[in-house]
Amino acid sequence: MTLVVAYADTPPGHAAVAAAVAEAAPAKEAVVLVPAVRGEAPPDLREIVERWPEIDGRVEIESGDLGDPSDNVVQVAQRRDARLVVLGLRARTPVGKLVFGSTAQRILLDATCPVLAVKPQAVSA
Repeated sequence: MTLVVAYADTPPGHAAVAAAVAEAAPAKEAVVLVPAVRGEAPPDLREIVERWPEIDGRVEIESGDLGDPSDNVVQVAQRRDARLVVLGLRARTPVGKLVFGSTAQRILLDATCPVLAVKPQAVSA
């Protein structure tokens, strides 16, 4: 089976990859990264493998065909018959939730498979 990660080069995006790696490890499932930020370049595969060497040979990057990142993640998950979509969540203000659309929210509502939403670990002072 396959796990699809809504990837962004941010702490929540890194938390999503780490969670997907842990989830995919027992069965050595494939992990597909889909850029989840409009206009952001796809991740560098070498950097991903350097950070998470246990997925070397099982990780792919797929950009999708649509302009909307949430639609791309959902479409890739459907096309790959994904077992799970993994995405990172970030804190948003109440006004930010009202004014701006949420990629995470759209993925949660539109995905046809289970979705695992993770937050980055809090840094203790």
